[in-house]
Amino acid sequence: MKTYRTAGTCSSAINYEVADGIVTKCGFVGGCPGNTQGVAKLVVGRKVEDVIALLKGVQCRNGTSCPDQLARALEAELG
Repeated sequence: MKTYRTAGTCSSAINYEVADGIVTKCGFVGGCPGNTQGVAKLVVGRKVEDVIALLKGVQCRNGTSCPDQLARALEAELG
């Protein structure tokens, strides 16, 4: 499991796992529980590229959001 420290969001980190280009686990530390749990459940089983395409640029505050931070974490994963 990898941990990505978020910036500009209510959540403080995202714990995730990727195997063969697929998100296999995802969980947010902090944030709005209903929203972050929903996002986490929706991304598990999806291709990393698809998750990035869906979530990158979603805005909440401070020019980012919890979904956007997950997209940034996954982009870093791709290198």
